[in-house]
Amino acid sequence: MDRHAEAFLEMLAAERGASRNTLAAYSADLADCGAFLSARGIALSSADAPALRAYLESLADAGLSARTAARRLSALRQLHLFLYRERIRPDDPTAELDRPKLGRRLPRVLAQAEVAALIDAAAAAPAPAGLRDAALVELLYGSGLRASEVIALPRAAFRQGAEALLVRGKGGKERLVPLGPRARAAIAAMLEAETAEEKARRGQAPPRWLFPARGASGHLTRQTLGLIVKRAAAAAGIDPARVSPHVLRHAFATHLLEGGADLRSLQAMLGHADVATTEIYTHVSAARLAATVAAHHPLARESHAKPPRSRPRG
Repeated sequence: MDRHAEAFLEMLAAERGASRNTLAAYSADLADCGAFLSARGIALSSADAPALRAYLESLADAGLSARTAARRLSALRQLHLFLYRERIRPDDPTAELDRPKLGRRLPRVLAQAEVAALIDAAAAAPAPAGLRDAALVELLYGSGLRASEVIALPRAAFRQGAEALLVRGKGGKERLVPLGPRARAAIAAMLEAETAEEKARRGQAPPRWLFPARGASGHLTRQTLGLIVKRAAAAAGIDPARVSPHVLRHAFATHLLEGGADLRSLQAMLGHADVATTEIYTHVSAARLAATVAAHHPLARESHAKPPRSRPRG
């Protein structure tokens, strides 16, 4: 790899604390562009705008998505901004490049009957795991929490009879999320079912987390939560590939909008900084309405669509 690109990656690790996965992604994207330019006798750190534009066009020719091209352009912009600030080159050629247009990717949504089947399947697991699994699914769907927010809920966040939870979300921002009667009951049942052995093992002090585990963090991991949801989906006869904790968050938002909730309230409950992020769910609802019309309206089906008869003359 270009030595200047290596210096950029070292800066990301040392100054920005980039994770191993982030560094690997940047390295792969820059290496791909570097290989394309090297075959044309151009160094990555000295490429001009036409050369970089040719690279992005090659991605489209290879059938890669606009989202992939946008990600690689982002890596190139970060690199060249670094080169410019470090005075390794006098300009930033990526300033002349247009970002690929991305279509709005609509989130996958479960039907209300599917969510009900999922909750029933989670609760049907042998106790005490079934009680915990039911509480998890009820929270994901009933409160619209992110997976990271659910697993990191402190035990103190739950108060018997409370109708809301105080959640710490992205950026450490706190917000109140609804806690419906079903979720309250599921959590209460889970806590009441703790065995005497568990209570004796921990002594007088209750666990810090609402969903404790024996790992280093002391609480469930996102991976374990994902497996719990997929296991419940399989038991409910739903393709596990269609279900994840985030899909249940999408279902919460979409079903609320379909029930008449306003966009600003939904934004607050989901913890979105920008209402534009929440607006994706209006597109989901519109898409589902269009699909319903296409499936059930007689004039929408081609087999029923007949040209109007012409009126006889005379």
